[in-house]
Formats: sequence, structure tokens, C-alpha cells
Amino acid sequence: MNNWKLLFAILLSLLILNTACSKETSVLVKDPKKDEQISNQRDSVNKYTSLADKKNKENSKKIQLTTYADVVGAALSEPLYDSLEVNKELTISGRVEKFESLKGSYAWIKLKYLDEEETFEYYTPIKNGKFSQLIHFFNGKGTYSVQILLPSTEKENYYSELTSFDVINTDPNVIRDVTYTPFGLDAGLHIDEPISGLVEESELVNVSGKVSELSVMIQIEKEGNSWQHIIPVTNGSFSFELPLFFGQGVHEVHVLLPDKNLENRYQYGSTFKVVNTSTKDMKPIEYHRGYEEKGIVLESPKFGGNDINLLLPIKGTIDPNTANADKLTHLYIKTRKGTDEALDVVPIHDYRFDESIYLRFGPGEYEITINVPEINSSNKSYFSFSSIAALSVNNIAKEDKRDLLPSRGIQSEAPEIIALAHAITKNANSDRQKAKAIYEYVAKNVSYDVVKYKNSEFEWDDNALKTLSTKKGVCQDYVYLAVALLRASNIEARFIAGDAGTGVTKENHAWIEAKVDGKWLIMDPTWGSGYLEGDRFVAKYTDKYFDPNDAEFSKTHLREKVEY
Repeated sequence: MNNWKLLFAILLSLLILNTACSKETSVLVKDPKKDEQISNQRDSVNKYTSLADKKNKENSKKIQLTTYADVVGAALSEPLYDSLEVNKELTISGRVEKFESLKGSYAWIKLKYLDEEETFEYYTPIKNGKFSQLIHFFNGKGTYSVQILLPSTEKENYYSELTSFDVINTDPNVIRDVTYTPFGLDAGLHIDEPISGLVEESELVNVSGKVSELSVMIQIEKEGNSWQHIIPVTNGSFSFELPLFFGQGVHEVHVLLPDKNLENRYQYGSTFKVVNTSTKDMKPIEYHRGYEEKGIVLESPKFGGNDINLLLPIKGTIDPNTANADKLTHLYIKTRKGTDEALDVVPIHDYRFDESIYLRFGPGEYEITINVPEINSSNKSYFSFSSIAALSVNNIAKEDKRDLLPSRGIQSEAPEIIALAHAITKNANSDRQKAKAIYEYVAKNVSYDVVKYKNSEFEWDDNALKTLSTKKGVCQDYVYLAVALLRASNIEARFIAGDAGTGVTKENHAWIEAKVDGKWLIMDPTWGSGYLEGDRFVAKYTDKYFDPNDAEFSKTHLREKVEY
């Protein structure tokens, strides 16, 4: 009978051992993001178990290791006992004798705050078989589950559990570290700002750091809203003042790095949280492909949706190492309010630009596009450009002074223009007399540039000051100077684009409308200056085209639109 009892006991122990060993598991790093530009991984399972080794059962308080510890020769140096009670922080360290067999270089430490089921992760390097990580408790006082996983010996990016245990944190302070994924650690990513994984800011947060890549992607999320932007890395460093677009509350910020195996894909490198104390709801800038290709860094504006009092600053830099950077001499800024539209030019000097443009159509919301010109050696009578960024702003200036403010090519605020306007009109007693004096000055002092007309030698910086200096030009140059002088004399004036000619066929032409005594009158100083005889300009002033008869004027001039 005793032999039967002994045999039954042996069989029962073997059955229990086999049953327990059948529950072996392994976990793959999980990334919950779904953006199509980001390569995701999912949890998976392999053959290793969470069964504690028999020798760890000798002391019920001692942290138990899985059988995977035996497979890779792993042990914990600290902590040694579970159900720990700590104050603020805990060091986790251990060794792996067979570290060369691992398909990864980092231990994965997962914290779960049991009261709210929130999680936090650390990756720590395994160097010469040893790892050590100081951890803080991201939600303050409470009970946390700690899980330690080691890389699989069979597949890359797979992990097997080494152990898990509970920790009670008695410190009420919330301490959240800036942590890094294996992709971030491999790329030498280090976040200099912010210095904590949870910070409080208002409207903006500066994100800066170091990395071995050529660019990083910044992504910000809050309650289903998301925005991302690629920024360059210069000499191993990057910096970006990130708007907290989505109002008051917690924003999650990710720093992503280019995937070395997949083009136009990015992997998460680091994540932190920012509590925005501002209630302002900002609108993200929409960056287009050309923005990165041209090496443009827009310093202002940084976001849309904000209130602007008449003048919108456009400021930034161009990366001189970008292809054709030396040929990028200016930007075109298009502003649109309803059906009204203006085009401004922002020059680039020494790879920098810093100008302010007028929101000239009165109060309300404006759509702004920032554009780069087409680089083309052939001459054209028009300019081609493409958008690199778009945003919206709200002009809070109360007045609509569209026909008095300076505009593209019309520097009515320039001291030279103001002084000349005063000299021309000093003897005039009415706005009509002032307008007539300006018409006469421009028509008599500017010669028609036949070569420019024939060869379409139009330049992006054609303007009133250039016309004043050269004393020659085509129709647009006459108009630039005349309108600048009129506006400098506090007379509303418009650049009118249309077609003109004495025969059936008409060509592009420009003239002026000026508001005098409450009515708009027409001025065409180009036609008033003389005429062409073959390829030669014949100067012959006439006042026929100052406030001409509308019916007669419309026979030769077809009005198309006002240009700003």
C-alpha cells in the first residue's frame, strides 16, 4: 500500500509540473499608434512561461523569476522582494549571463498604476550582460505593478517576461521621466527640453535635443486631435517651439525618428506630456511638401487662429545646404478674405527673411498661404509659385484701408516717395489737383522701356522705388510709382489690371483708379507719356488719359480686376 501511495505522489507531482510549464508566454513591444507613416508592432506570444522557478518558492516574499531566467541566465540584483513600499523612486538592476543570445539590447520595464490602469515604460540598455534603471512613479502615491521583460532569443522586437511584482509608492508627488524607445536610444536621442516627462506650459513648449539623424518628426495629440511636423537637425541638434494647439489640458508630445528600413516612415523615439494652462484654441499651420524640400524654417507665425492687429510678421530662415538655396531670393505671401486677395513679396537676404505684411481688407478671418517662386531662367511676364504652408488668422484692426496702405511694388511709406509726393503736390489746392500733378510728373519723367517689354524682363522686385531710380519701365512700373505717390498724398488709389489696345487685338495692361472728391477717376500715365514708333519710344505728354471719358476709354481699355 505504501508503494502505491509513493507512486501516486510521484505521478501527481509530474502532472502538476507539466501543466504549469504549458503556460509559457512572450510579449512583443506594443505601439498603439495608427498613423500610416508610423510602423506599428503588436503583442505576440512565444513559449516562455510566467511560472516561478522552484527555488524562488522557498521564500514567499522573494521576487519570483520566470523560467526564462534559466534560459538566458538572468537574475535580479535589486529589488529582491515584492510588495515593496518605497518613497518616490526605485532602482531596478540585474544581469544576463547569456546576453549575447538575446535578439535585442534593452530590458523593457513596464509600470502600471493599478488604481487607474494607466501604464508607463522604460527601456534600459543591457551592457556586457548588466542593466540598471532608476524609475519614478508617474502618478504619485499608490500601488503599481512592475513588469520586467528581456529580449527574445528567437525573434527581434519580441520580449519575454522575467518577473513582475507590486510596489507601493508613499510619495504623493507626480514624477514622470522623459523616456526613450529602443529606436530613440539607438539613434542617440536625448531630449534637453523639457527636462521632465510632465510639464506645465502656456500656449507653447520648447522641444529641443540631440540625435544622430538628419531630421525628426514632432507629433502632438489631445483627445482625438493630432498634428505633426518634420523639423531639421543641424549639427546633431534640433529645437522647435511647439504650439499647444488644442486648448487647455494635457497634450501628448512624441518625438519620432526616420525608419532606416522604410522610406517616409517614422518610429517613436520619445514621449512626454504637457499640461497647457491657456484656454486659447489655436489652429495648426498646414505645411506642404515643398516646405521641407526648400529647407525653410518658419519662426513666425508659429500657429494660426490668433488675433493680428493689421500687420502679420513673416520671419524665418533657409537652410543654405538645401539644393538651390542660393537662388531662393524671396517668398510670395498670399492673403485672402472672402473674395478679396492680395499678394505680397518677402525678400530673403543671407538665407533669412523678416518682413510684416498688411491684412489690408479690414477686420475678419484671413487665409494665408506662404509660397516659393518657381526657379526658372526663362523670362516671363507673370510669376509662378507653389504653396509651402497655409494658415488662418483673425485681423482685429477695425478699418479697411486697402487703397491707402503700402502693397507689393507700391512703397508709399518710403521716405523718398513721401518727400517727392509733397514736392509734386505742394501747390495743389485739392485732391484732384494733387492727382493731376502726380499723373503729369510720372508721365513726363518715366520713359517706356521697349527692351523690357519685348524681352519680358520682369523682375520680382519691380517697384515704385526702382522706377523712380531708373526713370523707365513698362505699364506696371508707371502704375507702381503713381499709386505710391497718390497713397503717400493720402489719396486712395488702385492698381487696375486689364487689356488695352487700339485694334481688335489687345495686350495685358495696367492703369490707375484714384478716389477724388468721393468718386473714382481713371488715370493712365503710360499712355499719357507718349507712344511707340516701331521699336522706339517717342515721348509726347498728353493729359487725355487723366480722368478720360468712360465711354471713350472703354473702347481701348478692358478692365479685369484690382490687384493688391
